[in-house]
Amino acid sequence: QVQVVESGGGLVQAGESLKLSCAASGSIFSLNVMGWYRQAPGKQRELVAGITNGGNTNYADSVKGRFTISRDDAKNTVYLQMNSLKPEDTAVYYCNADGVRGSIFGRLPFAVWGQGTQVTVSS
Repeated sequence: QVQVVESGGGLVQAGESLKLSCAASGSIFSLNVMGWYRQAPGKQRELVAGITNGGNTNYADSVKGRFTISRDDAKNTVYLQMNSLKPEDTAVYYCNADGVRGSIFGRLPFAVWGQGTQVTVSS
């Protein structure tokens, strides 16, 4: 089994920064795309940023220029540096990862979600 655990959420004021971390663990053979999503109350979950194993990134228009996604493959960890936070960034942030895992049946694909971490930005 593979799991991911997020950390780094909290309460900040508008204009401040936070850095989220998401560590994957388990029988991981390879990690492909890792990404951050968020879900605000009453809204659908949306992609915030994603990064491939080749380092290609994509961002939601609403966070471009403020958020930076990065990964450390030696640690199976993805980060989200969030600067110039706004009240509208308030949401539960979820990590998602997909890749290939080992099992008694050989190598199998996987995709997992974390439990989420709350980010609250006060005005």
